[in-house]
Amino acid sequence: MQSNTYKLLNEEFGVAKEVLNAVSHAEDEIKALFDDLDDVAAFNQYKVLKAFQKNRISDMHFGWNTGYGYDDPGREAIEKVYADVFHTEAALVRPIIVNGTHALTLTLTGILRPGDELIYCTGTPYDTLEEVIGIRGDSGKGSLKEFGVSYKQVELAEDGTIDLDALGKAISQKTRMVCLQRSTGYAWRKALTIDEIKKAVTFVKNINEDIIVMADNCYGEFLDTKEPTDVGVDVIAGSLIKNPGGGLALTGGYIAGKRDLIENISYRMTSPGIGGECGLTFGQSRTMLQGFFMAPRVVNGALKGAVLCGKVFENLGFAVCPKPEDMRSDIIQTVRLGSPEAVVAFCQGIQAAAPVDAHVKPEPWNMPGYEDQVVMAAGAFVQGSSIELSADAPIRPPYNVYFQGGLTYEHSKFGVIMALETLYEKGLVSL
Repeated sequence: MQSNTYKLLNEEFGVAKEVLNAVSHAEDEIKALFDDLDDVAAFNQYKVLKAFQKNRISDMHFGWNTGYGYDDPGREAIEKVYADVFHTEAALVRPIIVNGTHALTLTLTGILRPGDELIYCTGTPYDTLEEVIGIRGDSGKGSLKEFGVSYKQVELAEDGTIDLDALGKAISQKTRMVCLQRSTGYAWRKALTIDEIKKAVTFVKNINEDIIVMADNCYGEFLDTKEPTDVGVDVIAGSLIKNPGGGLALTGGYIAGKRDLIENISYRMTSPGIGGECGLTFGQSRTMLQGFFMAPRVVNGALKGAVLCGKVFENLGFAVCPKPEDMRSDIIQTVRLGSPEAVVAFCQGIQAAAPVDAHVKPEPWNMPGYEDQVVMAAGAFVQGSSIELSADAPIRPPYNVYFQGGLTYEHSKFGVIMALETLYEKGLVSL
């Protein structure tokens, strides 16, 4: 850490020298890892730039439209850019998709029909999808189970990869879709790499080429030079207030894939016969496009911060997943803190590092869609944006906390500093 920065953080922010030394030492140990991450960011930056140029993005695409949104040039341009970047036939990119769960739900409900079978091959899906599928929650709320879609779940192998043998046994004549979750969610595992996804797709298609493979791509965009759709995945979905929004998109989600699938999903998004031909962008096309353009570099900063977080806490003796040197396929760093007090303190430190609402102290609460109480820290310009610096954790053993985001590496690093500072102040770590 540069001496002037060290002095500023100590004198102006009151960060203990012991904390700064621990972070500075960890950063020195991992700087060599950053070169490869920078190469991936550069590749993706030029890939996105090429899509903008190919589709002749101009000022006319930033204007407003009203009413039904027929022939909205901005909306059409955004969706063509996304389709080109993800190398798909079509895409839906809309501010009316409220979050990643909504994008995934539209994908599932737009494709699956009564009598179909859905298989998740990455173990238990993210908490908010459990009620969508019908694993838990009240009946009568429109889950897939209520509409006659059956569900199977294949646990990951002991090494954290997809258990292809178990998946092969689970696939039946009724299997319509196999889903995989690229990111860790609230599981203790590394995110699936593109190579692992490719193996799973090839395996499924060799059994039955008509089975649709869907990937939850949340937190995974721009982590590699390829995306799941480059290796045979039929359809992906994600949130604009995660990686692809670049911190500028105010809301929204995206779905990209084969044209016939996107068409069916669009009918679920609006109505049969209308599909994707209507729908306003509400003047958000400029921020959606500019955020997507900036996303590769923003993701790069968040990724470096995640690596630093892993190294700092690994050095202190905590279990971390993934390890600092592991190949990354999402921006999430998991730290096993071992107690609810430490989890809350970590999140309060992240909140204290925020540019917005830094004075707030997050506490666990009963968040809709989650089975356990959850503590979330996110002092962001866009509420709930997890490409901005944030941390969250369900309050349940073994008390893992999930760190992600940072619009710049420097801010992500400051989040690590303040999380450690808060734990140190409360006597929950020794330095």
